[in-house]
Amino acid sequence: MTCTMEAEDRRTLSPAMLGPLGFGSAPIGNLYQAMPDDEATATVEAAWQHGLRYFDTAPHYGFGLSEKRLGETLARIDPGQQAIVSTKVGRLLAPVPDADLSRPRQGFVSPEPVESCFDYSYDGVMRSWEASRERLRRERIDILYAHDLGEMTHGEDHAERLAEFLDGGYRAMRELRDSGAVDAIGLGVNETAICETVLGHADLDLILLAGRYTLLEQDALDGFLPLCAARNVCIVLGGPFNSGILATGAKGGDLHYNYAPAPPDIVARVAAIEAVCEAHGVPLPAAALQFPLAHAQIASVIPGTRTPGQICSATDLLAVPIPPDFWRELADRQLIRTDAPLPQNN
Repeated sequence: MTCTMEAEDRRTLSPAMLGPLGFGSAPIGNLYQAMPDDEATATVEAAWQHGLRYFDTAPHYGFGLSEKRLGETLARIDPGQQAIVSTKVGRLLAPVPDADLSRPRQGFVSPEPVESCFDYSYDGVMRSWEASRERLRRERIDILYAHDLGEMTHGEDHAERLAEFLDGGYRAMRELRDSGAVDAIGLGVNETAICETVLGHADLDLILLAGRYTLLEQDALDGFLPLCAARNVCIVLGGPFNSGILATGAKGGDLHYNYAPAPPDIVARVAAIEAVCEAHGVPLPAAALQFPLAHAQIASVIPGTRTPGQICSATDLLAVPIPPDFWRELADRQLIRTDAPLPQNN
């Protein structure tokens, strides 16, 4: 079943409109390190020049900096607002007048004298949406995600935050969608459990999921992806490289998997996949980008790209021909699940 997002009184968004490769705007929010304005601009411009038309951001990314930079650049290169833009709600920006702006705060080195705080209430979501529209310089935001719900983020506060969202924030998002102010709503999260929980209470169009269905992880085939197919929910897959190890391979020095140092079993599994890649002449990151897109519910992948060169590399990797024997050998060696859909385009 191929996913579509539609309603009678709003524009229909299809996977083809998102494109197989999207642009994630966390890096231009100075994720982990500062980026000059001109480099951020050049990276967004490169994405546009290479045909990317889907751009994802969030107030949390640089505490508004990512939205401002993306909005300023798109206003110049896309005055007709043809790009599809998604941002997130669930965090509001609060003044922090004494913050040391030269040091990382919540993962970002931002010149903005604010920080993000969770707020999934009805009013919080409405205020966040309005503020994002101003920073993005757009009359409308195409896709709105609720950001970072789930036990992984909130721990013992998870139940309280979920209730706040379901009782308030979701109602605001649905009103925005029903009125046509946004075209689609969903979740932007790092775990499938919260998606399954929310889908039991809410009508969503799509989910931005970081990892969880990659060349290294296919547990989502058991329940989550079939549920999405039954509910006609599209998936935008962030983190197809699992925080880096599927881009660098197992031979690099600083190996990361899911935002942490890669454990030995993951390193060994990546090394085994790399051996099959070398035998077939397939770049590991090409396989990592192309594999998730074979599933009918995966509309787009968003790798971390922070330079024009990385944008160019990602588009090239998507076009690398990969022989069917490569995928079959991975399955035969139990390096990917045998029930995983395999790319058929090469």
